[in-house]
Amino acid sequence: MKLSHFNLDIPEKLLAEFPSENRDEARLMVVDRKTQTIEHKLFKDLIDYFDEGDVMVLNNTKVFPARLYGNKEKTGARIEVFLLRELSAEQRLWDVLVDPARKIRIGNKLYFGDDESLVAEVIDNTTSRGRTLRFLYDGSYEEFREKLTELGETPLPKYLNREVVPEDAERYQTIYATEEGAVAAPTAGLHFSKHLLKRLEIKGVDFAEVTLHIGLGTFNPVEVEDLSKHKMDSEEMQITQEACDIVNKAKENKKRVCAVGTTSMRALESTVSSSHTLNPYEGWTNKFIFPPYDFSIANCMITNFHMQKSTLLMMVSAFCGHDLMKKAYAEAIKENYRFYTYGDAMLIL
Repeated sequence: MKLSHFNLDIPEKLLAEFPSENRDEARLMVVDRKTQTIEHKLFKDLIDYFDEGDVMVLNNTKVFPARLYGNKEKTGARIEVFLLRELSAEQRLWDVLVDPARKIRIGNKLYFGDDESLVAEVIDNTTSRGRTLRFLYDGSYEEFREKLTELGETPLPKYLNREVVPEDAERYQTIYATEEGAVAAPTAGLHFSKHLLKRLEIKGVDFAEVTLHIGLGTFNPVEVEDLSKHKMDSEEMQITQEACDIVNKAKENKKRVCAVGTTSMRALESTVSSSHTLNPYEGWTNKFIFPPYDFSIANCMITNFHMQKSTLLMMVSAFCGHDLMKKAYAEAIKENYRFYTYGDAMLIL
């Protein structure tokens, strides 16, 4: 398939700037691949589609407050610093993006906080906007990380085009997030409430947790018409033996294995054995899933409504079937579903 197959005309008014008032009361579109039918529900109705022994695979990554604002030495120019990846805890080295980048050169120093208690020195250029920073801070590593958290801001996607509000710190995080390391939330999981998880647990649904730390590369635009030539950025992931045992048992028993979000799906598909079972893994993945693709592990998935031409939309198309995906998106637009990060959800059976 080509990039042009993923052109969608999504009205700007459908972009969700804020989450629904209650997590599990977002709308849910249920798409059945066998019958090619579409139903309209609420997210909390999800429980009606799962039974004892079914498994939901959750990405337990936790978003850290990755967006900082500092001032350049001498000029005092305000610079946005987006933390991407810690390179060395001992040396306090980080890969970051800076904006505006043209003002930031090797050797420059940036000062953070009203008291300028945190300083960073630019030691390398990595891309047009990318830099390597060495943070200078008098204190232990734990105190340094606390300072980053104190000064950092919830890294809402730029396309929301609004100020971060205090509620975002909690709502741009799944309720089961435990492993810090993501710069963006696994958005399909944002719809789960504690009450809904408990109801699913009482019904006998099992949960397998995987970790995939989402980087900004997930949202990089695809700029080649031939999708096979697009390169995904690598993201760190981990799947434990315990998670494998839960998933493989469900597969063996012909139960539902539901990937909650494209990141969970990508993690699952990154470590498949020759017999189509899940293997434990700790490392990195740059797997790019686009049609046509044969999925090995999950047989249903939960996902949000994504941007046109995005790698996330391409994965959904591969799983749902391209024609049915386009039909579902047309229906979502007609029915005024909310799109993107804080938008509504889709269950593909």
